[in-house]
Amino acid sequence: MLYFLYMVRTTIGVLRGGTSSEYDLSLKTGAAILAALPEEKYDMRDIFVDKRGYWNTRGVPVDPARALSQMDVIVNALHGGVGEDGSVQRILERAGVPYTGARPIAVHQSLNKIRMHEILKNANVRMPHTVAFTLHDALSTGEMTEIVFAEMGPPYLVKPASEGASHGIAFAATIADLPDVLGDVLDSFGAAIVQQYMRGREAAVGVIESFRNEDTYTLPPAEVITPGGARFVAANEKKELMALASLAHHALGLSHFSIADFIVTPHAVFLLEVNAIPALYPGAVFPQMLESVGSSVDEFIEHSIGLARA
Repeated sequence: MLYFLYMVRTTIGVLRGGTSSEYDLSLKTGAAILAALPEEKYDMRDIFVDKRGYWNTRGVPVDPARALSQMDVIVNALHGGVGEDGSVQRILERAGVPYTGARPIAVHQSLNKIRMHEILKNANVRMPHTVAFTLHDALSTGEMTEIVFAEMGPPYLVKPASEGASHGIAFAATIADLPDVLGDVLDSFGAAIVQQYMRGREAAVGVIESFRNEDTYTLPPAEVITPGGARFVAANEKKELMALASLAHHALGLSHFSIADFIVTPHAVFLLEVNAIPALYPGAVFPQMLESVGSSVDEFIEHSIGLARA
């Protein structure tokens, strides 16, 4: 008599697309995740969120609750917008489905640069000097400029308060440029931060929880070289970058993983931002950091699924 053994596959839903400016990047990260895991072990489901926020599976519109009811675990690959402001996380919490990444409040805190700066400043993480404004402030852009100039001189970077992937960032070379630049960013995004422009090398550090017998595992810091490349940071800078990335991850209350961006100047290291959902598409820096320690996107995703189900 012949006996056939059937492996029960885990159904994994991969959320990708979304309503943010990082839509195309999310599609690429989601595609990398869908291709990463073995079919004999996982039943991979592509959950596509279009630019209007509607969910689709297999090309058919679907109610989020119905789609989630069929999943064992959700891997969230929605960069920015609803994927990182806590909206999708609240939907997943209500559905009771395990999911990768940070919880709603923590992920919102990491996306909102104003709130992130407040939290990390209180945690003694060194960041560029920052002044925040919103359209609700009863100030003209000229008055805002006077406030900024009283605290720091030009040049300046003006950033949307809740955008990722460098979207919407503008440069003001002089104090005379700042009112128009700041006004444009506020009109487009509703809230903005002004930071003193700092010359230096950009670096990134990935953080993974409960990995390789460490509660908080920090990947080797990589200097970001455009386009699509990285080289690894000198030993004398490595320790500080790794410590700051770990400190920021925990100060923001993030879960499972994160990636922190830094500027390394001749005099000091400054943290720029922390992203709750690292890009995983080919050429992105996080996969290169994984490869540098003998890991891979495949291992990272399987590990993340395990964290979600723990």
